[in-house]
Amino acid sequence: MSDHISGPRALAEPIADITDVYAFPSPENPGHLVLVVNTLPFARPDGRFSDGLIYRFRLRPLTLRDDPVGSRRYDTGTEEFVFDCVFSDPAEAGGAQTGSCRTPAGERIPFPVDDPGGGKGGGVRVFAGPRWDPFILDAPAALKTVATGRLAFTDPSAIFLDGKNVLGIVIEVDCAQVFGERVELVGVIAETLTRGRHNVRIERTGRPEVKNLLLGPKQFDQVNRDLEIRDLYNMEDAFHLADGYLGAYRARLNANLAFWDSLDGRVDWPADARGDHPLVDLVLADHLVVDVGKPYPENGTFLEIERAALAGSEHLTCGGRALNDDMMDTFLTFLINAGHGPVIRDGVDRSTRPATRTFPYLAEANPEPPRPPAHHHGRP
Repeated sequence: MSDHISGPRALAEPIADITDVYAFPSPENPGHLVLVVNTLPFARPDGRFSDGLIYRFRLRPLTLRDDPVGSRRYDTGTEEFVFDCVFSDPAEAGGAQTGSCRTPAGERIPFPVDDPGGGKGGGVRVFAGPRWDPFILDAPAALKTVATGRLAFTDPSAIFLDGKNVLGIVIEVDCAQVFGERVELVGVIAETLTRGRHNVRIERTGRPEVKNLLLGPKQFDQVNRDLEIRDLYNMEDAFHLADGYLGAYRARLNANLAFWDSLDGRVDWPADARGDHPLVDLVLADHLVVDVGKPYPENGTFLEIERAALAGSEHLTCGGRALNDDMMDTFLTFLINAGHGPVIRDGVDRSTRPATRTFPYLAEANPEPPRPPAHHHGRP
Protein backbone atom coordinates (compact mmCIF):
# COMPACT_ATOMS: atom_id res chain seq x y z
CA MET A 1 0.00 0.00 0.00
CA SER A 2 3.08 2.28 0.30
CA ASP A 3 1.43 5.43 -1.09
CA HIS A 4 -1.40 3.66 -2.89
CA ILE A 5 -4.82 5.32 -2.41
CA SER A 6 -3.32 7.81 0.06
CA GLY A 7 -6.33 10.03 0.62
CA PRO A 8 -9.84 10.82 -0.66
CA ARG A 9 -8.62 12.59 -3.81
CA ALA A 10 -6.38 9.67 -4.74
CA LEU A 11 -9.32 7.32 -4.31
CA ALA A 12 -11.58 9.56 -6.39
CA GLU A 13 -9.04 10.19 -9.17
CA PRO A 14 -6.63 7.21 -9.20
CA ILE A 15 -4.96 8.26 -12.48
CA ALA A 16 -3.15 10.94 -10.43
CA ASP A 17 -2.39 8.62 -7.50
CA ILE A 18 1.34 8.08 -6.88
CA THR A 19 1.88 4.58 -5.52
CA ASP A 20 5.67 4.61 -5.03
CA VAL A 21 8.84 6.61 -5.63
CA TYR A 22 12.33 5.12 -5.96
CA ALA A 23 15.78 6.64 -6.41
CA PHE A 24 18.98 4.62 -6.70
CA PRO A 25 22.28 4.50 -8.62
CA SER A 26 22.07 2.63 -11.90
CA PRO A 27 23.32 -0.98 -11.63
CA GLU A 28 24.39 -0.98 -15.28
CA ASN A 29 25.75 2.57 -15.70
CA PRO A 30 28.00 3.85 -12.88
CA GLY A 31 27.57 7.57 -12.31
CA HIS A 32 23.90 7.48 -13.35
CA LEU A 33 20.93 8.01 -11.03
CA VAL A 34 17.62 6.19 -11.64
CA LEU A 35 14.35 7.89 -10.71
CA VAL A 36 11.09 5.90 -10.71
CA VAL A 37 7.55 7.05 -10.04
CA ASN A 38 4.66 4.60 -10.22
CA THR A 39 1.06 5.75 -10.51
CA LEU A 40 -2.49 4.43 -10.95
CA PRO A 41 -3.06 1.44 -8.65
CA PHE A 42 -4.49 -1.57 -10.52
CA ALA A 43 -3.55 -0.26 -13.96
CA ARG A 44 -4.59 -2.30 -16.98
CA PRO A 45 -1.79 -4.00 -18.94
CA ASP A 46 -2.60 -1.62 -21.81
CA GLY A 47 -3.10 1.39 -19.53
CA ARG A 48 -2.22 4.92 -20.61
CA PHE A 49 -1.18 8.08 -18.80
CA SER A 50 -3.37 11.15 -18.37
CA ASP A 51 -2.89 13.91 -20.93
CA GLY A 52 -4.19 16.35 -18.29
CA LEU A 53 -1.36 15.83 -15.78
CA ILE A 54 2.27 16.77 -15.30
CA TYR A 55 4.32 13.94 -13.78
CA ARG A 56 7.19 15.70 -12.04
CA PHE A 57 10.43 14.82 -10.25
CA ARG A 58 12.04 17.48 -8.07
CA LEU A 59 15.59 17.08 -6.77
CA ARG A 60 17.44 19.41 -4.41
CA PRO A 61 21.08 19.19 -3.32
CA LEU A 62 21.38 18.58 0.43
CA THR A 63 24.02 19.81 2.87
CA LEU A 64 24.85 17.85 6.04
CA ARG A 65 25.40 19.91 9.17
CA ASP A 66 26.43 18.90 12.70
CA ASP A 67 23.95 19.63 15.50
CA PRO A 68 25.04 20.61 19.03
CA VAL A 69 23.42 17.46 20.46
CA GLY A 70 25.74 15.23 18.47
CA SER A 71 23.43 14.24 15.64
CA ARG A 72 23.59 15.57 12.10
CA ARG A 73 20.93 17.00 9.84
CA TYR A 74 20.68 17.68 6.15
CA ASP A 75 19.49 21.05 4.94
CA THR A 76 17.81 21.79 1.61
CA GLY A 77 18.68 24.94 -0.23
CA THR A 78 16.77 26.58 -3.05
CA GLU A 79 18.63 25.10 -6.02
CA GLU A 80 16.42 22.58 -7.78
CA PHE A 81 16.53 20.15 -10.69
CA VAL A 82 13.11 19.44 -12.24
CA PHE A 83 12.06 16.76 -14.71
CA ASP A 84 8.53 17.12 -16.15
CA CYS A 85 6.81 14.39 -18.15
CA VAL A 86 3.60 15.01 -20.11
CA PHE A 87 1.64 12.78 -22.45
CA SER A 88 -0.53 12.99 -25.55
CA ASP A 89 -4.21 12.10 -25.68
CA PRO A 90 -4.28 8.40 -26.68
CA ALA A 91 -7.79 8.81 -28.08
CA GLU A 92 -6.34 10.94 -30.89
CA ALA A 93 -4.03 8.15 -32.07
CA GLY A 94 -6.16 5.05 -31.73
CA GLY A 95 -4.82 4.14 -28.30
CA ALA A 96 -1.16 4.85 -29.02
CA GLN A 97 0.48 7.45 -26.80
CA THR A 98 3.65 9.49 -26.82
CA GLY A 99 5.35 11.33 -23.99
CA SER A 100 7.78 14.19 -23.60
CA CYS A 101 10.23 14.83 -20.78
CA ARG A 102 11.57 18.31 -20.13
CA THR A 103 15.01 18.16 -18.48
CA PRO A 104 16.46 20.71 -16.03
CA ALA A 105 18.33 22.23 -18.99
CA GLY A 106 15.04 22.80 -20.82
CA GLU A 107 15.57 20.12 -23.45
CA ARG A 108 12.49 18.12 -24.44
CA ILE A 109 12.96 14.37 -24.95
CA PRO A 110 10.15 12.63 -26.88
CA PHE A 111 9.43 8.93 -26.38
CA PRO A 112 6.71 6.41 -27.27
CA VAL A 113 4.79 4.97 -24.32
CA ASP A 114 5.49 1.31 -23.52
CA ASP A 115 8.70 1.15 -25.59
CA PRO A 116 11.43 -0.48 -23.44
CA GLY A 117 14.06 1.52 -25.30
CA GLY A 118 12.46 4.80 -24.25
CA GLY A 119 13.86 8.13 -25.40
CA LYS A 120 17.31 9.72 -24.95
CA GLY A 121 18.90 13.15 -24.97
CA GLY A 122 21.04 15.52 -22.93
CA GLY A 123 22.31 12.90 -20.49
CA VAL A 124 18.77 11.65 -19.78
CA ARG A 125 16.91 8.48 -20.74
CA VAL A 126 13.15 8.08 -20.23
CA PHE A 127 10.67 5.20 -20.22
CA ALA A 128 6.96 5.18 -19.43
CA GLY A 129 4.40 2.40 -19.55
CA PRO A 130 2.44 -0.26 -17.63
CA ARG A 131 4.64 -2.38 -15.35
CA TRP A 132 4.36 -4.96 -12.58
CA ASP A 133 3.90 -3.20 -9.21
CA PRO A 134 7.19 -3.83 -7.34
CA PHE A 135 5.93 -2.91 -3.86
CA ILE A 136 5.88 -5.82 -1.40
CA LEU A 137 3.80 -5.87 1.80
CA ASP A 138 1.10 -7.84 3.54
CA ALA A 139 -1.13 -4.75 3.58
CA PRO A 140 -4.11 -6.34 5.42
CA ALA A 141 -1.76 -7.31 8.27
CA ALA A 142 -0.49 -3.73 8.49
CA LEU A 143 -4.06 -2.42 8.71
CA LYS A 144 -4.97 -5.08 11.29
CA THR A 145 -1.98 -4.00 13.37
CA VAL A 146 -3.28 -0.42 13.43
CA ALA A 147 -6.83 -1.57 14.20
CA THR A 148 -5.96 -3.97 17.03
CA GLY A 149 -2.84 -2.39 18.52
CA ARG A 150 -0.95 -5.68 18.12
CA LEU A 151 1.53 -6.82 15.48
CA ALA A 152 -0.50 -8.93 13.04
CA PHE A 153 2.22 -10.00 10.58
CA THR A 154 2.80 -13.71 9.97
CA ASP A 155 5.89 -15.42 8.60
CA PRO A 156 5.63 -16.34 5.81
CA SER A 157 2.94 -14.09 4.41
CA ALA A 158 1.87 -12.90 0.96
CA ILE A 159 1.84 -9.70 -1.09
CA PHE A 160 -1.59 -8.07 -1.16
CA LEU A 161 -3.15 -8.72 -4.61
CA ASP A 162 0.17 -9.89 -5.99
CA GLY A 163 0.57 -9.23 -9.71
CA LYS A 164 -1.23 -5.90 -9.85
CA ASN A 165 0.12 -3.35 -12.32
CA VAL A 166 0.98 0.34 -12.18
CA LEU A 167 1.88 3.01 -14.71
CA GLY A 168 5.62 3.56 -14.29
CA ILE A 169 7.91 6.38 -15.37
CA VAL A 170 11.66 5.75 -15.26
CA ILE A 171 14.25 8.49 -15.77
CA GLU A 172 17.94 7.64 -15.82
CA VAL A 173 20.25 10.63 -15.37
CA ASP A 174 23.94 11.03 -16.14
CA CYS A 175 24.76 12.86 -12.90
CA ALA A 176 27.94 14.62 -14.04
CA GLN A 177 26.31 15.89 -17.22
CA VAL A 178 23.01 17.00 -15.69
CA PHE A 179 23.90 17.96 -12.10
CA GLY A 180 27.60 18.74 -12.34
CA GLU A 181 30.44 17.21 -10.38
CA ARG A 182 29.68 19.08 -7.14
CA VAL A 183 26.27 17.47 -6.44
CA GLU A 184 26.37 14.27 -4.40
CA LEU A 185 23.66 14.22 -1.74
CA VAL A 186 20.16 14.95 -3.10
CA GLY A 187 16.59 14.93 -1.86
CA VAL A 188 14.06 13.39 -4.27
CA ILE A 189 10.28 13.75 -4.49
CA ALA A 190 7.71 13.07 -7.20
CA GLU A 191 4.48 14.95 -7.85
CA THR A 192 1.39 14.85 -10.03
CA LEU A 193 -0.04 18.24 -11.00
CA THR A 194 -2.81 19.49 -13.24
CA ARG A 195 -1.58 20.55 -16.66
CA GLY A 196 -2.34 24.01 -18.01
CA ARG A 197 -1.75 27.63 -17.13
CA HIS A 198 -2.36 27.08 -13.40
CA ASN A 199 -0.79 23.89 -12.03
CA VAL A 200 -2.45 22.39 -8.96
CA ARG A 201 -0.55 19.75 -7.01
CA ILE A 202 -2.66 16.59 -6.66
CA GLU A 203 -0.14 14.34 -4.94
CA ARG A 204 3.45 14.44 -3.79
CA THR A 205 5.47 11.54 -2.45
CA GLY A 206 8.91 11.08 -0.96
CA ARG A 207 9.31 8.22 1.50
CA PRO A 208 6.87 5.29 1.50
CA GLU A 209 4.11 4.85 4.09
CA VAL A 210 4.27 8.39 5.46
CA LYS A 211 0.67 9.08 4.50
CA ASN A 212 -0.96 5.69 4.94
CA LEU A 213 0.69 4.44 8.14
CA LEU A 214 1.93 7.63 9.82
CA LEU A 215 -0.67 10.25 8.85
CA GLY A 216 -3.69 8.11 7.95
CA PRO A 217 -4.75 6.57 11.30
CA LYS A 218 -6.93 9.02 13.25
CA GLN A 219 -7.81 7.17 16.43
CA PHE A 220 -4.61 7.90 18.36
CA ASP A 221 -4.63 11.65 17.66
CA GLN A 222 -6.34 13.46 20.54
CA VAL A 223 -6.03 16.86 18.84
CA ASN A 224 -7.36 16.26 15.31
CA ARG A 225 -9.17 12.95 15.58
CA ASP A 226 -11.83 13.86 12.98
CA LEU A 227 -9.47 15.44 10.44
CA GLU A 228 -8.60 13.60 7.20
CA ILE A 229 -5.19 15.17 6.90
CA ARG A 230 -3.66 13.43 3.89
CA ASP A 231 -5.17 15.58 1.11
CA LEU A 232 -3.92 18.70 2.89
CA TYR A 233 -0.48 17.13 3.18
CA ASN A 234 -0.47 16.13 -0.48
CA MET A 235 -1.01 19.72 -1.59
CA GLU A 236 2.01 20.99 0.38
CA ASP A 237 5.41 21.79 -1.11
CA ALA A 238 7.52 18.94 0.27
CA PHE A 239 10.59 21.17 0.50
CA HIS A 240 8.79 24.06 2.19
CA LEU A 241 5.79 23.26 4.40
CA ALA A 242 3.42 26.16 5.03
CA ASP A 243 2.64 27.15 8.62
CA GLY A 244 -1.13 26.69 8.33
CA TYR A 245 -1.39 22.97 9.07
CA LEU A 246 2.06 22.27 10.48
CA GLY A 247 0.70 21.92 14.02
CA ALA A 248 -1.88 19.41 12.80
CA TYR A 249 0.77 17.33 11.03
CA ARG A 250 2.96 17.33 14.13
CA ALA A 251 0.09 16.30 16.41
CA ARG A 252 -0.89 13.42 14.12
CA LEU A 253 2.72 12.23 13.76
CA ASN A 254 3.41 12.48 17.50
CA ALA A 255 0.39 10.28 18.19
CA ASN A 256 1.00 7.69 15.46
CA LEU A 257 4.77 7.42 15.89
CA ALA A 258 4.18 6.80 19.62
CA PHE A 259 1.68 4.07 18.68
CA TRP A 260 4.21 2.25 16.47
CA ASP A 261 6.89 2.57 19.16
CA SER A 262 4.54 0.99 21.72
CA LEU A 263 4.01 -2.26 19.84
CA ASP A 264 6.95 -4.08 21.46
CA GLY A 265 5.90 -2.97 24.96
CA ARG A 266 8.78 -0.58 25.45
CA VAL A 267 9.60 3.05 24.62
CA ASP A 268 12.60 3.29 22.30
CA TRP A 269 11.80 6.83 21.14
CA PRO A 270 11.08 8.93 24.27
CA ALA A 271 9.43 12.29 23.63
CA ASP A 272 11.39 15.48 24.21
CA ALA A 273 10.55 18.22 26.72
CA ARG A 274 7.89 19.63 24.37
CA GLY A 275 6.25 16.23 23.94
CA ASP A 276 7.53 15.77 20.39
CA HIS A 277 8.54 12.34 19.12
CA PRO A 278 12.21 12.35 18.03
CA LEU A 279 11.31 11.34 14.45
CA VAL A 280 8.71 14.03 13.69
CA ASP A 281 11.11 16.42 11.98
CA LEU A 282 12.69 13.61 9.98
CA VAL A 283 9.29 12.43 8.74
CA LEU A 284 8.24 15.96 7.79
CA ALA A 285 11.42 16.29 5.71
CA ASP A 286 9.60 13.93 3.39
CA HIS A 287 11.97 13.15 0.55
CA LEU A 288 14.23 10.25 -0.33
CA VAL A 289 17.85 11.03 0.53
CA VAL A 290 20.32 9.67 -2.02
CA ASP A 291 24.10 9.84 -2.30
CA VAL A 292 24.67 9.73 -6.06
CA GLY A 293 28.36 8.98 -5.55
CA LYS A 294 27.80 5.60 -3.89
CA PRO A 295 27.34 2.31 -5.82
CA TYR A 296 24.07 0.50 -6.53
CA PRO A 297 22.63 -1.71 -3.78
CA GLU A 298 20.16 -4.55 -4.17
CA ASN A 299 18.87 -4.29 -0.62
CA GLY A 300 19.31 -2.71 2.77
CA THR A 301 20.03 0.98 2.14
CA PHE A 302 16.61 2.50 2.81
CA LEU A 303 16.89 5.11 5.62
CA GLU A 304 20.60 4.38 6.07
CA ILE A 305 21.61 8.00 5.48
CA GLU A 306 18.89 9.30 7.82
CA ARG A 307 19.77 6.80 10.56
CA ALA A 308 23.46 7.67 10.29
CA ALA A 309 22.62 11.38 10.59
CA LEU A 310 20.60 10.75 13.77
CA ALA A 311 23.56 8.85 15.22
CA GLY A 312 26.00 11.62 14.24
CA SER A 313 28.00 9.25 12.04
CA GLU A 314 28.95 9.05 8.37
CA HIS A 315 26.62 7.15 6.07
CA LEU A 316 28.07 4.16 4.26
CA THR A 317 25.63 3.54 1.41
CA CYS A 318 23.75 5.45 -1.28
CA GLY A 319 20.55 5.46 0.79
CA GLY A 320 17.49 6.20 -1.31
CA ARG A 321 15.26 3.31 -2.23
CA ALA A 322 15.97 0.50 -4.68
CA LEU A 323 13.24 -1.45 -6.47
CA ASN A 324 14.06 -4.82 -4.88
CA ASP A 325 14.77 -3.48 -1.39
CA ASP A 326 12.65 -5.18 1.27
CA MET A 327 12.28 -1.77 2.91
CA MET A 328 9.19 -2.50 5.00
CA ASP A 329 11.21 -4.64 7.43
CA THR A 330 13.66 -1.74 7.81
CA PHE A 331 10.84 0.75 8.22
CA LEU A 332 8.90 -1.27 10.81
CA THR A 333 12.01 -2.12 12.83
CA PHE A 334 13.09 1.52 12.87
CA LEU A 335 9.69 2.70 14.13
CA ILE A 336 9.04 -0.07 16.65
CA ASN A 337 12.39 -0.72 18.33
CA ALA A 338 14.82 1.82 16.77
CA GLY A 339 17.04 -1.08 15.72
CA HIS A 340 17.61 -2.09 19.35
CA GLY A 341 15.68 -5.33 19.08
CA PRO A 342 14.94 -8.08 16.57
CA VAL A 343 14.02 -7.29 13.00
CA ILE A 344 10.27 -6.74 12.66
CA ARG A 345 9.32 -8.76 9.59
CA ASP A 346 6.16 -8.43 7.55
CA GLY A 347 6.62 -11.98 6.22
CA VAL A 348 7.27 -10.95 2.60
CA ASP A 349 10.88 -10.79 1.39
CA ARG A 350 10.76 -10.31 -2.36
CA SER A 351 8.55 -9.68 -5.34
CA THR A 352 7.40 -12.67 -7.37
CA ARG A 353 8.68 -10.76 -10.40
CA PRO A 354 11.71 -8.76 -9.22
CA ALA A 355 13.03 -5.69 -10.98
CA THR A 356 15.93 -6.20 -13.37
CA ARG A 357 19.42 -4.67 -13.48
CA THR A 358 18.91 -3.16 -16.94
CA PHE A 359 16.83 -0.23 -18.20
CA PRO A 360 13.90 0.26 -17.67
CA TYR A 361 14.38 -1.90 -14.54
CA LEU A 362 10.68 -2.37 -13.72
CA ALA A 363 9.38 -5.85 -14.61
CA GLU A 364 6.96 -6.19 -17.52
CA ALA A 365 3.27 -5.73 -16.82
CA ASN A 366 1.12 -8.66 -15.80
CA PRO A 367 -1.18 -9.46 -18.77
CA GLU A 368 -3.79 -10.89 -16.37
CA PRO A 369 -3.64 -8.81 -13.19
CA PRO A 370 -5.92 -9.43 -10.21
CA ARG A 371 -9.13 -7.42 -10.00
CA PRO A 372 -9.17 -4.32 -7.81
CA PRO A 373 -10.87 -4.65 -4.41
CA ALA A 374 -14.54 -3.75 -4.26
CA HIS A 375 -13.90 -0.40 -2.53
CA HIS A 376 -11.58 0.83 -5.30
CA HIS A 377 -13.49 3.36 -7.38
CA GLY A 378 -12.61 5.38 -10.47
CA ARG A 379 -10.92 4.18 -13.62
CA PRO A 380 -9.27 0.72 -13.12
